[in-house]
Amino acid sequence: MKQIISVIFFLTTKIIVLVLLGLRIQHRERLPTTGPAILVANHNSHLDTLVLLSLFPLSKVQHLRPVANEEYFLQQNPCLAWFARHILHIIPVSTESGNCRDNCSNHRNFFKNCADAIAENQILILYPEGTRGTPESIGEFRSGIAHLAKQHPHVPIVPIFLHGLGKALPKGDFLIVPLLCSIFIGEAMYWNGQKQIFLQQLTERVQALSAEK
Repeated sequence: MKQIISVIFFLTTKIIVLVLLGLRIQHRERLPTTGPAILVANHNSHLDTLVLLSLFPLSKVQHLRPVANEEYFLQQNPCLAWFARHILHIIPVSTESGNCRDNCSNHRNFFKNCADAIAENQILILYPEGTRGTPESIGEFRSGIAHLAKQHPHVPIVPIFLHGLGKALPKGDFLIVPLLCSIFIGEAMYWNGQKQIFLQQLTERVQALSAEK
């Protein structure tokens, strides 16, 4: 049953994306065809993940693992939680402050879940800004992606810039506005041994892609 729901959902998503957004994809050949890999993109809309998932054939969606806010997707609504776990196959990450002990435990669980997915040759989808920002802008990248890259230096990090989705479905809105949106896919990069330099280079890669629009 879950497999049938998954196929129907992703097929519907592909049709909606094609009809309403008319995606323009630059450098599609840079998109990984197999895992492990980590897709890193700016984050302006709930459409972001759906659009990235729609770039892959239906046979690959089971190997895609979006990183998503645990509090939003798993703790607000049981139906949304079921859908997030069994259809989207999210890797939950907590953004609550909590105490030091809770934070350390949450971080360990998150990195273990990522490591398990990478070991199974899956493709992670991650937004290093940590939350949806202002449309067409790029916020500061948090250090989580650097820690993940350090733990898995052999895994390619693929930078992506998403343009237009923040206006097609802004934060807080529920109706999609038909707009021409674009996706710019960058060349893969790898852990370079230094956190700050890695974050700077990754940010610059995404900014360079944004300039192509």
